[in-house]
Amino acid sequence: MAESKSKSNPNPADAPKAVVGRLSLYLRELQHLVRDGHETISSTRLGKILGFSDAQVRKDLAYFGQFGYPGIGYRCHELIHAIKQIFGTDRQWPVAIIGTGNLGRALVGYKGFDNQGFKIVAAFDIDPAKVGGAIEEAPIHHLDDLERIVQEKQIKLAIIAVPASAAQSVADRLGASGIDGILNFAPVTVTAPPNASMVGVDLAIEMEQLTFDVVKRSGEKK
Repeated sequence: MAESKSKSNPNPADAPKAVVGRLSLYLRELQHLVRDGHETISSTRLGKILGFSDAQVRKDLAYFGQFGYPGIGYRCHELIHAIKQIFGTDRQWPVAIIGTGNLGRALVGYKGFDNQGFKIVAAFDIDPAKVGGAIEEAPIHHLDDLERIVQEKQIKLAIIAVPASAAQSVADRLGASGIDGILNFAPVTVTAPPNASMVGVDLAIEMEQLTFDVVKRSGEKK
């Protein structure tokens, strides 16, 4: 099917959560394709790579406009730019991280954040032995300085990497400081502040989902 192009304005607010999730997958795959030297791709091939139908790809992208060209498909660079505009990652976002233990340090060192437009510019802890140091290029501040640093650096996004017992109080404090988006790595359910969005990442839960599938498939083979 031909893929036409129009100049519709992206409107991510209308897209279901599942569509936004697939949009991230499209972006990653398009970036891989560009690194491998590809300039264009069809919805059929993009869907096949990711395990979706071509109709699903077109339907997902149609929430934000029409980006293809008849007889060509999608121009990879153009579609990458369009998706980044939809996500707001066509510019760099300064990020704060709360907690500088093993997980916090690993997250600061994760290069994928920089590659996708996120820069951890400040870390926070309550351990006097850590405050005043740095992880990579991110200085470690005392948590008492959170509000001041957030305002000074105009930080809107934060990552929680503290023990479960401290996660809710940290989330509340982030909301009060003016943070708009929180990524929670603490292994506990946290209530988002009323003025902020929150996404939780519990690696143990993900492993449980994986083992469930493994056990189920093992049972099917018996």
